[in-house]
Amino acid sequence: MKAIQLLILAFLCFNQIEAQVLNGNKQDIQTILKNTENFSKYVMASDYRKIASSYTQDAKIFPNNTKILEGEDIIKYWTLPEGLSTSYHKITQSEITIIKDTAYDYGYYEGKTKHKDGHISSWKGKYVIVWKKINGDWKMYLDIWNNINK
Repeated sequence: MKAIQLLILAFLCFNQIEAQVLNGNKQDIQTILKNTENFSKYVMASDYRKIASSYTQDAKIFPNNTKILEGEDIIKYWTLPEGLSTSYHKITQSEITIIKDTAYDYGYYEGKTKHKDGHISSWKGKYVIVWKKINGDWKMYLDIWNNINK
C-alpha cells in the first residue's frame, strides 16, 4: 500500500511541473540558459549596452504591434522613458533545440513595470528566439514576442 501512495504522490508532484525539452549539447544549452538569465538582469538594470550585446550584429526583433526593428532601433525600443523601470523580468523556456551553430527556444515571459506615480503594471506573453553561435557564445538573432491577455 505504501508503494502505491508514493507512486500517486510522485505522479501528482511531477504533473505539477511543466516539462522543459532540451535538445542539443548540454554546455551550449547551459550557455543559452545563462544568457537568457543575464538578459533579464540587463532589462531590469536598464543596461542598454549589455542588452544590445545580447543580440547579433544583424539581429531583428519583432515586438508586439509594431514593425520589425533592427540596428539602433533595437536599443531605442529597449530604452525606457524617464520615470519608468522594469522591476521584474523573467523568461521561462519550454524548449531549447540546437542544430549546429543555430538554436531556437520558445516559451513564456513575464514582468512588471514601475511607473512614475509608483504603480506597478504586470505583463506576460509568449515568445520565440532564434540564436546564433558567434565566436563560441550564443547571441539572439531573431526575437519575437506577443502579449497574453490576463
